[in-house]
Amino acid sequence: MDRPASQPPLSGPPASIPRVDVLGVGISAIDMAQAVAEITRWVEDGERHYVCVTGVHGVMESRRDSDLRRIHNASGLTTPDGMPMVWAGRRAGAAHMRRVYGPDLLLAVCALAAERGWSSFLYGGGSGVPELLAERLTARFPGLRVAGIWSPPFRALTPDEDQEVVERINRSGADLIWVGLSTPKQERWMAAHVGRLDAKALLGVGAAFDIHACLLPQAPPWMRRSGLEWLYRLGREPTRLWRRYLRNNPRFVVEILRHPPVIRTAGGPR
Repeated sequence: MDRPASQPPLSGPPASIPRVDVLGVGISAIDMAQAVAEITRWVEDGERHYVCVTGVHGVMESRRDSDLRRIHNASGLTTPDGMPMVWAGRRAGAAHMRRVYGPDLLLAVCALAAERGWSSFLYGGGSGVPELLAERLTARFPGLRVAGIWSPPFRALTPDEDQEVVERINRSGADLIWVGLSTPKQERWMAAHVGRLDAKALLGVGAAFDIHACLLPQAPPWMRRSGLEWLYRLGREPTRLWRRYLRNNPRFVVEILRHPPVIRTAGGPR
């Protein structure tokens, strides 16, 4: 699928971080400390990139959609959001890889942002969610600057509405934009806007908005460590998630056995 001519070119991935090719998606071979350090570098050096946090769902959707796969591979970071990505990386030889889970990444970067004075814009979530999230985060991290919030409608924005959003975010002076939409919507939004926004990092963290607004409970730690978070989420939202997990998870296992993950040079597959 070709990118529309009106869409700006995707930002290229940094040249220093190798990736593990997981079924065509380059998963950054990192841990949480490395992810935070890389985002810090972007802010301090004035670079502009976006972050995808990706598990089995994102990889399998990218397997079916070449444009989404290109978006993941052009990111500044595509973090191992789920334990299967970590296991794939270790199988390829990246023994240092650890899970970089969206909700944890949000907290880690916000803690540093409060110390360094970086400002954040919260884009996404249902009505009232970004407001509640801003309240929770600023209470948790005194000094955290939230430059703006916006909950977009579920429909597609008109070009004029989209331009108004871009101008609103840029006027806020935000250094970081937290994007709380679903996959693949948030990845497409970040890729389409990274060249139009002044912020240094766009971070697609999905359900982290609802989790840290205390609207969605997390799986117990032992389930997150064991790669069973999907089962917990399926039990809570079977109607919405059963197709995703019962289609993607078995297919992922079959495909990863046929196409073992390998470490690539920085940037990963294209």
